[in-house]
Amino acid sequence: MTNLNAETAYAGATASEAPKPIEKVSIIISKGSLDGVYPGLIMANGARMEGIEATLFFTFFGLEAVINKRMDELKVSTVGNPAMHIPTMIGGLPGMSSFATKKMKDEMEKLDIPPVREFIEMIHDTGAEIYVCKATVDMFGLEEDDFCEEVDGIINVGTFYEKSAGAEIIFT
Repeated sequence: MTNLNAETAYAGATASEAPKPIEKVSIIISKGSLDGVYPGLIMANGARMEGIEATLFFTFFGLEAVINKRMDELKVSTVGNPAMHIPTMIGGLPGMSSFATKKMKDEMEKLDIPPVREFIEMIHDTGAEIYVCKATVDMFGLEEDDFCEEVDGIINVGTFYEKSAGAEIIFT
């Protein structure tokens, strides 16, 4: 078995080559909870701040983050989330999700992390592209008017792959 160091493993570089910098990322957001959406938004924002081209692709329940009527109401998932360090039965009690959501939003505010709607506006304003999955839109009976204005289009998976050519694809 060959033992590769991080430099060698990165982007297939040999020991004599420097790692190639990431120039483009495509981030897939598939979860509709507050804790499922923020990692992708933070990564997209960080990419843009580093001058890296970024594309966001929202699919399945991730669409919640870009649906006008729902994007301001995302909650933290307390049931079946082992990182909450609470039993599933406790996480399912009435008010637990709201309590956890309030605590998380309070902590994010202290760190000056914007709410979802504002964050999506900021990321889009930096030049990131934002798309939603056509199959999911059709499956959920949604229309273009259901989404916030930052959504650049409803595209199929093939188009997503075309737009992602040469990108690192990140699934959150």
